[in-house]
Amino acid sequence: MNKSNKRNLRKKRYGIPITIITLLIIIRLSMPYLVKKYVNNVLSDIPGYYGQIEGVNISLIRGAYQIKGLYLNKIDASSQIPFLKFEKSDISIEWKSLFKGKIVSEISIIKPELIYVFEDQKKENVKDPELEDWSKALTNLVPIDINTLEINNGKIAFLQLSAKPDIDLQLNQINLKAKNLRNVVRDDKKLPSSVYATATSIGKGDVKLEGKMDLVKQIPDIDLSFSLENANITSLNDLTDYYAGIDFDSGSYNIYSEIAISNGYLKGYIKPMFKNIKLLNKQDSFLETLWEGFVGVFKFILKNQKNNTLATKVPLEGDLNNVTTKVWPTVFNIFKNAWVKAFKGAIDNSINFEDIQKNK
Repeated sequence: MNKSNKRNLRKKRYGIPITIITLLIIIRLSMPYLVKKYVNNVLSDIPGYYGQIEGVNISLIRGAYQIKGLYLNKIDASSQIPFLKFEKSDISIEWKSLFKGKIVSEISIIKPELIYVFEDQKKENVKDPELEDWSKALTNLVPIDINTLEINNGKIAFLQLSAKPDIDLQLNQINLKAKNLRNVVRDDKKLPSSVYATATSIGKGDVKLEGKMDLVKQIPDIDLSFSLENANITSLNDLTDYYAGIDFDSGSYNIYSEIAISNGYLKGYIKPMFKNIKLLNKQDSFLETLWEGFVGVFKFILKNQKNNTLATKVPLEGDLNNVTTKVWPTVFNIFKNAWVKAFKGAIDNSINFEDIQKNK
């Protein structure tokens, strides 16, 4: 073999690997830009909304990428407050499920915020964008099905800026873990997925949500319980003063709820409780004083005099397209609490997923 042929062979031997390596480096360096462009295009295509992200990091070894600084808002919003804002989202392959033959993902979202500004979402002559539009778009940012979802230090808020002062209702420090959402591990369980969440409400109330689900079904089956305990009632004064002209001087409130859904049929209840409530005495007009006096008498009649508790239990039952509250049982429960038996301050454990299956 002459020297020229040897030289050409050597070039091919080293040239092909170098070319491949160079192409891989170029692809790796361009991936953050390409992914960022894709994500921003998805956000810009949501009807009625606009949004973007700050940047993207790629972790090839973990099979993951991180989205930084995502926000989303309505196009016609009067405020500049983002409807959605995520500080950081980590999206990766769930390796333990891969060993079970399932290709699914896990997501960890750091400091997500959902802020519903009343004026932004309820402008006249403007059709509200569907929940499905933006929620589906966000799930499209994940290339494969989500099996595990984790939220760290999240926030949900309702703002009404036209009220004086502003109405600001919040859940802070939301920590949530939802597992086995795609039923990778079945174990013959009717409700194989689990969710557990905690948060802090306005008024320093303790919030807890836990339950089981089957989200793979077209109409998901769900068995959930919710509690909000020991929140200071004065934290609601901006809301109650604006809508009812009522201010509280002291007291606390709890909310308990259970909901079960089986094959599209829902059964549950919501149980609000108010303890040691005192109205604030103000130097108001005659009509406002008369109104607060009426509320005070109403509260006195309907509260349990022994433990100073005002409570009721609102039943919920029906299909998902027509959930109704039963009026007369609600009224009966008010008077039952007032004069017969005070509701216990806890979840009743009266809604059972197996029972609702039998009733269907």
